[in-house]
Amino acid sequence: METQNTQSTEQMFTMPRIGENAPAFTAVTTQGEINFPKDYEGKWVILFSHPADFTPVCTSEFMTFASMEKQFNDAGCDLVGLSVDGLYSHIAWLRTIKEKIEFKGMKNVEVNFPLIEDITMDVAKKYGMMMPGESNTKAVRAVFFIDPKGIIRTIIYYPLSLGRNFDELYRVLIALKTADEFSVATPADWRPGDDVIVPTAGSCGVAKERMDSEDEELDCKDWFFCTKKLDKDLVLSKTTRI
Repeated sequence: METQNTQSTEQMFTMPRIGENAPAFTAVTTQGEINFPKDYEGKWVILFSHPADFTPVCTSEFMTFASMEKQFNDAGCDLVGLSVDGLYSHIAWLRTIKEKIEFKGMKNVEVNFPLIEDITMDVAKKYGMMMPGESNTKAVRAVFFIDPKGIIRTIIYYPLSLGRNFDELYRVLIALKTADEFSVATPADWRPGDDVIVPTAGSCGVAKERMDSEDEELDCKDWFFCTKKLDKDLVLSKTTRI
């Protein structure tokens, strides 16, 4: 019996991993029913959870996401939120945000992206958003970046008390798209216009040849560390509608 209970608990709190297909589900949202991730094929999508409606940190986050929605959309990315609250709670909370809340100069903020009703916690459990060490009744602040093929590309988790850094979430999206588009990697703190990392060659011999080459684009510090410039306007033209 103890083994069965342990297995049941592990199944309840497992989470998908980077490189795997995003778990599929259908759900009711503030914008109607969605079939996820099928409805978002061909687009990037950020699926994120928040602990509860009518809470201050979550309110600040939703106002920020809503204010930045066009920026994310212009980068070819849709937003989908989730908490384990019911639909009517979602609707009332979003109405209150629009009518009463002002934060950092943001006011009259209308949330137009879907907010999933998950009172059964089915979706939250599929995505490992329920973490017993933090709370058994509220989802943590999870963020899943899912690519146009429905593959999970990045996962970020925050505790209940910590609001997310939305500039970083946007930076992650652009960096992922840049890596795909130009077959490069991005170094620490990378932003569009900064040098990018050229992936390491397959063998030391090939890498040495690359270091000794007269390719003016490459700046090799050693066989494993080569960078090159990537124009900011070119990056933005390939990753956004700007």
